[in-house]
Amino acid sequence: MELAERLKWLRTRHGLSQRELAKRAGVNNSLISQIEQAAVNPSVATLKRVLDGFPISMGEFFSLEQAPRRQVFFRDHELVPMSSGQVQMWLVGPLHGRRLALQRELYPPGADTGPGMLSNEAEEAGLVLRGEIEVTVGEHCCLLRAGDGYYFDTRQPHRFRNIGTEVCELVSAATPPTF
Repeated sequence: MELAERLKWLRTRHGLSQRELAKRAGVNNSLISQIEQAAVNPSVATLKRVLDGFPISMGEFFSLEQAPRRQVFFRDHELVPMSSGQVQMWLVGPLHGRRLALQRELYPPGADTGPGMLSNEAEEAGLVLRGEIEVTVGEHCCLLRAGDGYYFDTRQPHRFRNIGTEVCELVSAATPPTF
């Protein structure tokens, strides 16, 4: 299921109109319509705000069509895509009943998690595999390069931004709910 189909399915499953979901999420109802028509690809921050109207985490949202199972190994094509906007993310296995969310993330030059800071109830850690990424947590900002890592409580407002000239690839782990 694509992002547009997934959002429409979830909204109708909850018996919400586009207007009601927009009101709950604090966004314009035309934005909901544009996302559902695949006319716009929302940033990570915008999608999180929309999903807060249900509420559902991004990991759960992108795992909706996956049946609960305890698969141990995951091939590249089995990772659950969670992309939104320019940032590409893949979840290693669905979140159903799991206590850890592991992701592979790609940030092209100029990509970020959105203009606003993110915040949720989890802990997150990550390791930069290639490129560089500017990570802001609360009032602290740091440029991380390949081999550098981070660990923080995601209740602190945070943001990721690739200010470099090459794609940044990182692996992150978080305690659900997250994203």
